[in-house]
Amino acid sequence: MTIRSELDLTQKLSRKDYEQLLTDRSRRIDQLRLALGGKLGDGKIGPGLLICIEGWDAAGKGGAIRRLIAPLDARHVRVVQFAAPTPDEKRHFYLQRFSEWLPGLGGMAVFDRTWYGRVLVERVEGFATTEQWQRAYSEIVDYERSLSLEGLIIVKLWLEISPAMQLKRFKQREADPLKAWKLTDEDWRNRDRWDDYSAAVDEMLERTSTDWAPWHVIAAEQKRFARIAVIDAVIEEIERGCATHNFALPPASEIGL
Repeated sequence: MTIRSELDLTQKLSRKDYEQLLTDRSRRIDQLRLALGGKLGDGKIGPGLLICIEGWDAAGKGGAIRRLIAPLDARHVRVVQFAAPTPDEKRHFYLQRFSEWLPGLGGMAVFDRTWYGRVLVERVEGFATTEQWQRAYSEIVDYERSLSLEGLIIVKLWLEISPAMQLKRFKQREADPLKAWKLTDEDWRNRDRWDDYSAAVDEMLERTSTDWAPWHVIAAEQKRFARIAVIDAVIEEIERGCATHNFALPPASEIGL
């Protein structure tokens, strides 16, 4: 059994419950972000916050990110989307291109795709040698451990959907002139290798989920449920990480929650 195989993809929220939960969670996220940035309390800045979002194509990563950061001041968060490495980036160690975007103490960044491409697309498509992607598990674990020890809270999210739901969303995108640009030939090719990617995801989750940077696997078959689950996971890890780093957070009761 794997984490993904035990996940209940049928979980849903009504629109009414979703809207209430989104309002409440958004207020808490805003409060926590201000606290980390030294904008609440005694002015001391807290740990940095890095949110890493991975998932299947059409799993709803973009929508989840938008709801997560919507209540935040745009000056207080950076969203970075990573595509295939450029020819120059390929000349360097694969983790290097991510380092310049890491948040410092009190900062916050959201990475849409991450260094886990090494053990996912680069593994499956043969862009990394077997020796390279097998070595990457320990490299990534050590890298995240070092970041954690330096005061960074790392939140890792995998958005899970079924092949049937992915196909449904692909067809919806294909039919919508304002969303068709999101669908590429590469997306269709990746669907043909679903089993290969699935095996790679399972191994990634098993080998890189740690006490300092655990994976949260999100049931994303319904977008409303997934968006709240993403925010809940971020809140949980901020609270846990701040306790680890002995940084006091304001209680939710201060904002009426």
